Amino acid sequence: MSAAPDWVEIRRGNAPVIVAMPHTGIEIPVDLLSRYVSPWLARKDTDWWLEQLYDFTIGLDITVVRTRISRSVIDANRDPSGASLYPGQTTTALCPVTTFDGEDLYKPSREPEDAEIAIRRQRYFDPYHQALEGEIARLRRLHPRIVVYDAHSIRSTIPRLFDGALPNFNIGTNSGAACAPELAVAVAARCAGSAFSHVVDGRFKGGWTTRHLGNPAGGVHAIQMELACRGYMAEPEARVSEANWPTAYDFAYAAPLRTILREILVACIAFALVS
Repeated sequence: MSAAPDWVEIRRGNAPVIVAMPHTGIEIPVDLLSRYVSPWLARKDTDWWLEQLYDFTIGLDITVVRTRISRSVIDANRDPSGASLYPGQTTTALCPVTTFDGEDLYKPSREPEDAEIAIRRQRYFDPYHQALEGEIARLRRLHPRIVVYDAHSIRSTIPRLFDGALPNFNIGTNSGAACAPELAVAVAARCAGSAFSHVVDGRFKGGWTTRHLGNPAGGVHAIQMELACRGYMAEPEARVSEANWPTAYDFAYAAPLRTILREILVACIAFALVS
């Protein structure tokens, strides 16, 4: 397999867990940037600050794979065929043309068409997933089973996508198909023992990464964690705007939730190491 492009970041560890980060990137190719309504709008739905939030994974010897390319260029957690992962529910596309709030991302007549979407998939989607699959193969040579932990975050309240405020921890297992039930139970138990709310297979059951890579019979157990942003960063009470979003990462504010995240990933390692 050819080397990953430099915008795919891989930090290798030998523990039986991979943390995937498909939505933390903010890089937009220069030739595309002028087509967006604004750079801020193009980056508005980023999963902000997860690299900092999960940096404790270094001490756990956990592999991290992330793309620095913005999800507005291509969403590395959507079905590459373009099929909706949540039929009947509002969501964004493989190459989004609106924000989560329904705002147009592109200037008039500047949206990508099918041929360009296919190029973006080949250029930006495929290398990220090839890197993930390469790390899965490497760790499977070391361990009889591994966990792919797909890390995400989202603003707590987005009426266009869901009613009310999300729980702090939104665990997705593709309705149990992506991992052994023991893993889901172990992760949920850490959440239940905290001061934070949680749900399993609620609004977010897992995206393409969880559904595509989860193969419990083959030793690969995938689980998605969608965090409501308020658990680790201050969310504005007013409508988010360029003036107030994103708020800065505050280590002290994030510390309580970060402690639970570490317990969750320790539980993932323990699960994978049970023969």
